[in-house]
Amino acid sequence: MSATAQTATATVNAAVTAPRQSSWRNLQKLMPHLLRYRSRMAMGLLTLVLGGMVGALLPLAVGTIIDSLSGSRSMLDRLVALPGPLRHLLETFYRPLSRQTLLFYVLVLLGIVTLKGVFSFLTRDILIGVSRDIEFDLRRDLLDRLLELEPAFYVRNRTGELMSRCTNDLNNVRMVLGPGIMYSGTTIVTMIAAIAIMVRLSGPLTFFVCLPVPAVAFSVRYFGKVIHERYEKIQALLAALSARVQENLAGIRVIRAYGQEAAEIRAFEGQNREYIARNMELISAWSLFFPAIEMLIGMTFLIVLWQGGKLVLLGSISLGTLIAFYFYLGQLVWPMIALGWVTNIFQRGAASMGRLDHILRVQPEIDDRAVQAPAGAAIRGEVEFRDLTFSHPAADVSNAAHAILHNINLKIPAGSTVAVVGPTGSGKSTLAALVARLWEAPPGTLLIDGRAISEWPLASLRRAIGFVPQETFLFSEPLRENIAFGVEQASDLDIDRAATIANIRAEILDFPEQYATLVGERGITLSGGQKQRTALARALIRDPRILILDDALASVDTQTEERILRGLADVMRQRTTILISHRCSTVRHADQIVVLFEGRIVERGTHEELIGRGGYYADLYQKQLLEEELERV
Repeated sequence: MSATAQTATATVNAAVTAPRQSSWRNLQKLMPHLLRYRSRMAMGLLTLVLGGMVGALLPLAVGTIIDSLSGSRSMLDRLVALPGPLRHLLETFYRPLSRQTLLFYVLVLLGIVTLKGVFSFLTRDILIGVSRDIEFDLRRDLLDRLLELEPAFYVRNRTGELMSRCTNDLNNVRMVLGPGIMYSGTTIVTMIAAIAIMVRLSGPLTFFVCLPVPAVAFSVRYFGKVIHERYEKIQALLAALSARVQENLAGIRVIRAYGQEAAEIRAFEGQNREYIARNMELISAWSLFFPAIEMLIGMTFLIVLWQGGKLVLLGSISLGTLIAFYFYLGQLVWPMIALGWVTNIFQRGAASMGRLDHILRVQPEIDDRAVQAPAGAAIRGEVEFRDLTFSHPAADVSNAAHAILHNINLKIPAGSTVAVVGPTGSGKSTLAALVARLWEAPPGTLLIDGRAISEWPLASLRRAIGFVPQETFLFSEPLRENIAFGVEQASDLDIDRAATIANIRAEILDFPEQYATLVGERGITLSGGQKQRTALARALIRDPRILILDDALASVDTQTEERILRGLADVMRQRTTILISHRCSTVRHADQIVVLFEGRIVERGTHEELIGRGGYYADLYQKQLLEEELERV
């Protein structure tokens, strides 16, 4: 099994075996969002109640019309709970076998249907609208939190899985807030109103109607638990499946280059079959649940026909009353069926809210909410490392041998240029990331302008830093937006100047759409060197006090590198520059060169001083000179 498949399987197993909170506790986490829209929720619930009460009058109107046509006494005589004036009005217009009575109650029926339609529209417009607003709030909160979290979080969580939570799970939560609440309220109001009127019409017949209710409640509880457990497993599998698809699409060129299409298809097929199998288990639960509900409802209709028919023959109730009972029973059929549908919505929503809450509850390890910048303070650019030993959060920090950086002591005066060289894995990029506070340095080991880096607000710190990372990332936007990224109001002149210094301007002007050229996803339409130079222009346009170039010229040739360095000469004199490179030609003019080896500083000095010592740097320089000579030959 591939490493990716193992990771995916582990993710699914962890999600399946992790302790779960109850559905109710997960749904309680939505209360703050509902309270934010409490006035609209109250209005929506009011229209829902009014619609349910108006709808409960419809069977009465139908039953009264049947009694009028059959020449019976009005069933309204039994409804002593009706308000006096309303009951008097309805009885005044009731005459058996009368056209006026038929016309009046048909108009009443039309009015009831119209009012119910109006209230139904208002209920849906308000409650579904609130659910969409809360969905917007949750999506915004999720993105805000994801943007706050440090790289360590994304080491532990795969991108595809996070995308699944922000799409499928968020949609399930919205269904709870909209249709879930609306149909639950409709079910409750309809059942209360219908049963209250049915009791007034015939207590014994209502008793027979309610006989299957405990069986319905037991079925809902049992199947709801089964559905919730199975759906949690399905969501975890879907997240793993999404993660695999995202990784395959992002690495499609690598997969094709190594001829691994068939292997990846087989691995995907295994996960896909597992996902389908778990869905079939869920469908099996549903296939048992709905027939059980329908059987119980069918039994109720038979009971009403049997017992109601006997009461009509005995003269205990009128034919209109029996017809009204059938209509009320028809009104109760949807709530009974809706119990299963709503149960499914709430169970899915609860499982999804638990997964979303995991993201919303994660607190960023790099947190500066309590930090305030000193009045009038602006970062000048002095950087100092004091006895810094650093391990990644995932590493065993109790074992010093696993640390990436060991006892780093280095002071970089403001406005100077320091170059960092060393073999792969020596900790160069980690050192740069610590200055940008992408990783959290141990307290007191990293200072900016004499203050601990944690005492500077992140916004102020990162506004003062221009960072070109080793792995260049460009957005699927035009070149203009990619260069101006991070600058609120960048003029065309500023963009053009940054592109000129980065030695990318001439190539951009050769494109048919010049600065409006779309770079494609992750800059796929650009070469490696063009991407690096675009990223360099993006850092330069910010006019940072601290410029960090993490192997930013690795993808360009020696001649292009020379032109870029000449353009950067004036820029670097005005700001602190940390230059990381594996080329001696790139770093030879730095004020100070630091050599890292296995996380330790083993050499430091100027280019000439290090050449004279005959150490690692001198060996590297000689090798690169030889390579250049061979290239000329």
